[in-house]
Amino acid sequence: MNKTIATVLAASCLAFAAPVAAQDDPYPMEAGEYVEVTGIEVDDGAGLKYAQWLAGEWRANSDFAVSQGWLNSYELLVNMYPRKGEPDIYIIRRFPAFIDNAEGDRRNKIMMARYKRSEEKLQSESADRASYRSVGNEMLLRKMEWKD
Repeated sequence: MNKTIATVLAASCLAFAAPVAAQDDPYPMEAGEYVEVTGIEVDDGAGLKYAQWLAGEWRANSDFAVSQGWLNSYELLVNMYPRKGEPDIYIIRRFPAFIDNAEGDRRNKIMMARYKRSEEKLQSESADRASYRSVGNEMLLRKMEWKD
């Protein structure tokens, strides 16, 4: 009988141990949104051409992604004093979580219908932009939120 009572008490203690341990987590922050940073180098004389593309199709598609909840937000930062090898523009996209393959396929179908162009045409247009701009670097960061 005492053995049964001890077993029940031990099980009860274990049931409360995990929530208490989580509450006792001393770390003052928790993970928030993901932040993707892409560095773009633009060839001399092509700044206006690239800015017009960003302000047109790229912005419209980014605004659409925000409206769908795929992105939390996005912004462009211009490096005012780039040193040799540094990007001229930083494209920043914030998103809540990574998606699985099925969701990726679903979003791709939506975007392809939105583009109204074939994959081959989109790839060709990307190659055209590569003639005057290049992706210099990419980073994936994670925002940390203060716990209250």
